[in-house]
Amino acid sequence: MYLIEPSGWLANANKIPSPNFNQRPDPSEISLLVIHNISLPAGNFGGPYVQQLFTNCLDCSAHPSFADLQGLTVSAHLFIDRLGGITQFVSFNDRAWHAGVSQFDGRENCNDFSIGIELEGSDDCAYSEAQYRELLAVTESLQSYYPAITTARIVGHCDIAPDRKTDPGAAFDWTYYKNALG
Repeated sequence: MYLIEPSGWLANANKIPSPNFNQRPDPSEISLLVIHNISLPAGNFGGPYVQQLFTNCLDCSAHPSFADLQGLTVSAHLFIDRLGGITQFVSFNDRAWHAGVSQFDGRENCNDFSIGIELEGSDDCAYSEAQYRELLAVTESLQSYYPAITTARIVGHCDIAPDRKTDPGAAFDWTYYKNALG
């Protein structure tokens, strides 16, 4: 498990503050964990582009697939790379811009009450053991700090925005992950 500081930052995580956040309507309502995937360019791992996207520093001319990212302002609370490295971009106390148009359990605007974790990956590429190990440790820490995040309230981006999102995809082993949480 990891220590979550009162400021909402994960102790010992690499911290790269993103400008893409704002205040939550009510931080006491944090009750949902959303799992995503991201790779830039799609299917390529290990580059600097995700960090650059989340900090508004991405050169959209660096790759043809980046053209549609021009002007996009997005972020996640955490990013877990293929080796298990964790980078935090937004304090858990704040609203990261990861869910977009979304709905869970009859409530819209999931960014208001959720924490978003991006796994470096794609829908059809198996995630690494290091990623699962760190995701489990982070999830246990989040559930301890935010008890309203029950295992039933851990979902994929595909679950809260099914008409437009597919991540974390078929490659994510929900059974393994949720069983490991107990």
